[in-house]
Amino acid sequence: MKGQKFPEILRKRKDETLENWVKRQLPLADKGGITPDELRRQCSEFLDLLENVMQSGASLSPDDPKTAPIVEFLKEVSRDRVMRGFSPTETAVFIFSLKEIVLPMLQPLAKNEETFSTEVMPLSLLLDQMGLLTFEQYLNNREEIIARQQLDMTEISTPVVKIWDGILALPLIGTLDSRRTMTVMEKLLQKIVDSAATVAILDITGVPTVDTLVANHIMKTVAATRLLGAEVIITGVSPAIAQTIVHLGVDLSGIQTRATMAEGLKLALRMTKQQMTEEARNGVNLLEKGIAATQGAQARKGRS
Repeated sequence: MKGQKFPEILRKRKDETLENWVKRQLPLADKGGITPDELRRQCSEFLDLLENVMQSGASLSPDDPKTAPIVEFLKEVSRDRVMRGFSPTETAVFIFSLKEIVLPMLQPLAKNEETFSTEVMPLSLLLDQMGLLTFEQYLNNREEIIARQQLDMTEISTPVVKIWDGILALPLIGTLDSRRTMTVMEKLLQKIVDSAATVAILDITGVPTVDTLVANHIMKTVAATRLLGAEVIITGVSPAIAQTIVHLGVDLSGIQTRATMAEGLKLALRMTKQQMTEEARNGVNLLEKGIAATQGAQARKGRS
């Protein structure tokens, strides 16, 4: 960074610059729940870092160790803005609103070609680079959050529950794809090993549609389960899904199926030579109602 006069100007007019910069950002800060004191602290810290970067002659290259503090600071600001619900443009305003303030301060230097190229242009380019950095980091942070949320939703939507000695239940809700099927299979197989279960109830009441791909996914899960010595009972097969499976030519003749999870549990108890108490029967009925309610909510969401 060639410019040497801006740090001096900034030191003399820092309070003025800080107040004007904070004032420009207050409407967005209020929207994102950032207090004026918090915003002022961030802005003051950034101005100190900017002054140090320019005095050190550093660039904004991530490979330049002199810029590491300001790069990390901007990454943290972008991460904070993502969590507070700011848009990419609103996040970039943190830098570009400063540019609107400091460039007019260098207007006397712009009248001379030499000082313009050594003072004004380097600062303008530096602020542009930092603005782009906040924008790019915002997108990276948002992608990370979305990926983490998708993983969390997958974990929540594929619970493997031990409902009786030797009996597991896996209620599936939502659309099945290849990735989710792999997760379902891994969790089910691991649970079978950990609990020494001999029967697994695969409930598809909450699966909105069954096509060839979904049917193949279910068959693979059944095959993998049998390799561990456990049997699978498929429940929640509605008349529409039954017709679809027959139309697709999927052979389920070797698999036990039942219309409801309660019926599936009764079959599982017979297979394991156990009995179901009234309390357990009530629990299964509540589980079925919960699955049906979730499926209905998904259907309403799809129509809206």
